[in-house]
Amino acid sequence: MNYYPVNLKIKDRPCLVVGGGKVGTRKVKGLMQCDARVVVVSPVVSLAIERLAGQGRIVWKKKDYDPSDLDGFFLVIGSTSNQDVNWQISRDAEEKGMICNIADVPDACNFILPSVIRRGPLTVTVSTSGQSPAFSKSLRRQMDSMFGPEYEMFLSIMGGIRKTLLAEAHDHEAHKPLFEAIIKGGLLELCRTGDLEAIDSLLFSVLGEGYSCARYIDDKEDQELKNA
Repeated sequence: MNYYPVNLKIKDRPCLVVGGGKVGTRKVKGLMQCDARVVVVSPVVSLAIERLAGQGRIVWKKKDYDPSDLDGFFLVIGSTSNQDVNWQISRDAEEKGMICNIADVPDACNFILPSVIRRGPLTVTVSTSGQSPAFSKSLRRQMDSMFGPEYEMFLSIMGGIRKTLLAEAHDHEAHKPLFEAIIKGGLLELCRTGDLEAIDSLLFSVLGEGYSCARYIDDKEDQELKNA
Protein backbone atom coordinates (compact mmCIF):
# COMPACT_ATOMS: atom_id res chain seq x y z
CA MET A 1 0.00 0.00 0.00
CA ASN A 2 1.21 3.48 -0.87
CA TYR A 3 0.41 5.98 1.88
CA TYR A 4 -0.27 9.64 1.18
CA PRO A 5 2.30 11.56 3.24
CA VAL A 6 0.79 14.45 5.17
CA ASN A 7 1.49 16.62 8.22
CA LEU A 8 -1.56 17.11 10.44
CA LYS A 9 -2.19 20.30 12.38
CA ILE A 10 -3.58 19.07 15.70
CA LYS A 11 -2.95 22.12 17.88
CA ASP A 12 -5.90 22.48 20.30
CA ARG A 13 -7.72 19.56 18.67
CA PRO A 14 -9.18 16.86 20.97
CA CYS A 15 -7.22 13.63 20.53
CA LEU A 16 -7.96 10.36 22.30
CA VAL A 17 -5.52 7.66 23.38
CA VAL A 18 -7.04 4.38 24.54
CA GLY A 19 -4.52 2.51 26.67
CA GLY A 20 -2.11 3.91 29.20
CA GLY A 21 0.90 1.62 29.17
CA LYS A 22 4.38 2.14 27.74
CA VAL A 23 3.18 2.50 24.14
CA GLY A 24 0.26 4.70 25.11
CA THR A 25 2.61 6.95 27.05
CA ARG A 26 4.75 7.46 23.94
CA LYS A 27 1.67 8.31 21.91
CA VAL A 28 0.49 10.81 24.53
CA LYS A 29 3.85 12.56 24.57
CA GLY A 30 3.92 12.72 20.76
CA LEU A 31 0.50 14.35 20.67
CA MET A 32 1.46 16.79 23.41
CA GLN A 33 4.52 17.87 21.43
CA CYS A 34 2.07 19.11 18.80
CA ASP A 35 -0.13 20.91 21.36
CA ALA A 36 -3.11 18.59 21.03
CA ARG A 37 -5.74 18.40 23.79
CA VAL A 38 -5.16 14.84 24.96
CA VAL A 39 -7.57 12.52 26.75
CA VAL A 40 -6.54 9.04 27.89
CA VAL A 41 -9.06 6.25 28.49
CA SER A 42 -7.67 3.36 30.51
CA PRO A 43 -8.38 1.74 33.88
CA VAL A 44 -4.64 1.68 34.60
CA VAL A 45 -1.95 4.07 33.34
CA SER A 46 1.77 4.63 33.66
CA LEU A 47 3.22 6.90 36.31
CA ALA A 48 4.06 9.42 33.57
CA ILE A 49 0.43 9.64 32.40
CA GLU A 50 -0.82 9.81 35.97
CA ARG A 51 1.60 12.67 36.64
CA LEU A 52 0.54 14.57 33.51
CA ALA A 53 -3.11 14.17 34.46
CA GLY A 54 -2.36 15.35 37.99
CA GLN A 55 -0.73 18.46 36.55
CA GLY A 56 -3.83 19.15 34.46
CA ARG A 57 -1.90 18.82 31.20
CA ILE A 58 -4.04 15.92 29.97
CA VAL A 59 -7.31 14.29 31.02
CA TRP A 60 -7.36 10.71 32.27
CA LYS A 61 -10.65 8.81 32.30
CA LYS A 62 -10.12 5.82 34.59
CA LYS A 63 -12.37 3.34 32.81
CA ASP A 64 -12.60 0.64 30.16
CA TYR A 65 -13.14 1.64 26.55
CA ASP A 66 -16.65 2.25 25.27
CA PRO A 67 -17.58 3.31 21.68
CA SER A 68 -19.12 6.51 23.06
CA ASP A 69 -15.62 7.54 24.19
CA LEU A 70 -14.89 8.49 20.55
CA ASP A 71 -17.58 11.17 20.46
CA GLY A 72 -16.19 14.63 19.79
CA PHE A 73 -12.61 13.61 19.02
CA PHE A 74 -10.56 14.44 15.94
CA LEU A 75 -8.43 11.30 16.05
CA VAL A 76 -7.94 8.22 18.17
CA ILE A 77 -4.92 6.06 18.89
CA GLY A 78 -5.49 2.57 20.26
CA SER A 79 -2.68 1.09 22.31
CA THR A 80 -4.27 -1.41 24.67
CA SER A 81 -2.84 -4.87 25.37
CA ASN A 82 -6.13 -6.43 24.22
CA GLN A 83 -6.22 -6.84 20.44
CA ASP A 84 -9.99 -7.44 20.44
CA VAL A 85 -10.42 -4.01 22.01
CA ASN A 86 -7.96 -2.45 19.57
CA TRP A 87 -9.87 -3.83 16.59
CA GLN A 88 -13.15 -2.65 18.11
CA ILE A 89 -11.68 0.87 18.35
CA SER A 90 -10.70 0.62 14.69
CA ARG A 91 -14.18 -0.46 13.59
CA ASP A 92 -15.90 2.17 15.73
CA ALA A 93 -13.64 4.92 14.40
CA GLU A 94 -14.31 3.83 10.82
CA GLU A 95 -18.06 4.08 11.39
CA LYS A 96 -17.64 7.61 12.72
CA GLY A 97 -15.33 8.70 9.89
CA MET A 98 -12.46 9.35 12.29
CA ILE A 99 -8.77 9.00 11.62
CA CYS A 100 -7.43 6.11 13.65
CA ASN A 101 -4.11 4.52 14.46
CA ILE A 102 -3.78 1.19 16.23
CA ALA A 103 -0.27 0.64 17.57
CA ASP A 104 1.62 -2.11 15.72
CA VAL A 105 -1.44 -3.19 13.68
CA PRO A 106 -1.20 -1.42 10.29
CA ASP A 107 -4.26 -3.23 8.89
CA ALA A 108 -6.41 -1.67 11.63
CA CYS A 109 -5.19 1.87 10.86
CA ASN A 110 -6.23 4.50 8.35
CA PHE A 111 -3.06 6.44 9.19
CA ILE A 112 0.31 5.27 10.44
CA LEU A 113 2.94 7.08 12.47
CA PRO A 114 6.47 7.33 11.07
CA SER A 115 9.67 7.47 13.09
CA VAL A 116 10.41 11.13 13.78
CA ILE A 117 13.43 13.37 14.26
CA ARG A 118 12.64 16.88 15.55
CA ARG A 119 14.95 19.85 15.65
CA GLY A 120 12.73 22.80 16.49
CA PRO A 121 10.60 23.47 13.40
CA LEU A 122 12.48 20.81 11.41
CA THR A 123 10.63 17.50 11.27
CA VAL A 124 12.23 14.55 9.48
CA THR A 125 10.18 11.37 9.21
CA VAL A 126 11.03 7.84 8.12
CA SER A 127 8.39 5.29 7.13
CA THR A 128 8.38 1.81 5.64
CA SER A 129 4.58 1.98 5.06
CA GLY A 130 4.10 -0.33 8.01
CA GLN A 131 6.20 -3.14 6.52
CA SER A 132 9.02 -2.91 9.07
CA PRO A 133 8.69 -0.46 11.96
CA ALA A 134 11.94 -1.87 13.40
CA PHE A 135 13.87 -0.89 10.25
CA SER A 136 12.20 2.52 10.27
CA LYS A 137 13.47 3.08 13.81
CA SER A 138 16.93 1.83 12.80
CA LEU A 139 17.06 4.35 9.95
CA ARG A 140 15.93 7.11 12.30
CA ARG A 141 18.78 6.31 14.70
CA GLN A 142 21.25 6.44 11.82
CA MET A 143 19.90 9.81 10.71
CA ASP A 144 19.70 11.25 14.20
CA SER A 145 23.38 12.21 14.26
CA MET A 146 23.00 13.98 10.91
CA PHE A 147 20.73 16.67 12.32
CA GLY A 148 22.21 18.59 15.25
CA PRO A 149 20.94 21.65 17.17
CA GLU A 150 22.35 23.91 14.44
CA TYR A 151 19.29 23.09 12.32
CA GLU A 152 16.99 24.65 14.91
CA MET A 153 19.09 27.82 15.00
CA PHE A 154 19.31 27.91 11.20
CA LEU A 155 15.54 27.66 10.79
CA SER A 156 14.89 30.21 13.53
CA ILE A 157 17.02 32.72 11.62
CA MET A 158 15.59 31.85 8.20
CA GLY A 159 12.01 31.91 9.47
CA GLY A 160 12.57 35.21 11.26
CA ILE A 161 14.05 36.81 8.17
CA ARG A 162 11.14 35.54 6.07
CA LYS A 163 8.60 37.14 8.45
CA THR A 164 10.53 40.41 8.42
CA LEU A 165 10.67 40.53 4.64
CA LEU A 166 6.98 39.68 4.31
CA ALA A 167 6.11 42.44 6.79
CA GLU A 168 8.01 44.86 4.58
CA ALA A 169 5.81 43.78 1.66
CA HIS A 170 8.64 42.47 -0.45
CA ASP A 171 7.62 40.53 -3.51
CA HIS A 172 7.75 36.77 -2.84
CA GLU A 173 9.86 36.12 -5.92
CA ALA A 174 12.38 38.71 -4.74
CA HIS A 175 12.99 36.64 -1.60
CA LYS A 176 14.33 33.58 -3.40
CA PRO A 177 17.76 34.92 -4.43
CA LEU A 178 18.21 36.40 -0.95
CA PHE A 179 17.58 33.07 0.77
CA GLU A 180 19.69 31.22 -1.77
CA ALA A 181 22.57 33.64 -1.12
CA ILE A 182 22.28 33.10 2.64
CA ILE A 183 22.26 29.32 2.24
CA LYS A 184 25.15 29.33 -0.26
CA GLY A 185 27.00 31.69 2.09
CA GLY A 186 27.18 28.86 4.61
CA LEU A 187 24.66 29.89 7.24
CA LEU A 188 24.05 26.29 8.33
CA GLU A 189 27.76 25.61 8.86
CA LEU A 190 28.13 28.89 10.77
CA CYS A 191 25.25 27.81 13.02
CA ARG A 192 27.03 24.49 13.53
CA THR A 193 30.22 26.22 14.68
CA GLY A 194 28.34 28.88 16.63
CA ASP A 195 30.22 31.74 14.93
CA LEU A 196 27.73 34.51 15.67
CA GLU A 197 29.92 37.33 14.33
CA ALA A 198 30.31 35.54 11.01
CA ILE A 199 26.54 35.00 10.86
CA ASP A 200 25.95 38.72 11.39
CA SER A 201 28.50 39.51 8.68
CA LEU A 202 26.77 37.17 6.23
CA LEU A 203 23.32 38.60 6.95
CA PHE A 204 24.62 42.14 6.57
CA SER A 205 26.30 41.33 3.24
CA VAL A 206 23.07 39.86 1.82
CA LEU A 207 20.34 41.88 3.54
CA GLY A 208 21.96 45.06 4.81
CA GLU A 209 21.44 46.87 8.11
CA GLY A 210 19.06 45.61 10.78
CA TYR A 211 19.54 41.86 10.33
CA SER A 212 21.46 39.92 12.97
CA CYS A 213 21.26 36.53 14.63
CA ALA A 214 20.45 38.20 17.98
CA ARG A 215 17.21 39.41 16.43
CA TYR A 216 16.05 35.90 15.62
CA ILE A 217 17.43 33.58 18.31
CA ASP A 218 16.95 33.85 22.05
CA ASP A 219 19.72 33.95 24.64
CA LYS A 220 19.10 30.36 25.74
CA GLU A 221 19.61 28.98 22.23
CA ASP A 222 22.65 31.23 21.77
CA GLN A 223 24.23 29.97 24.99
CA GLU A 224 23.53 26.33 24.13
CA LEU A 225 25.39 26.70 20.82
CA LYS A 226 28.32 28.43 22.48
CA ASN A 227 28.58 25.59 25.00
CA ALA A 228 28.14 22.80 22.45
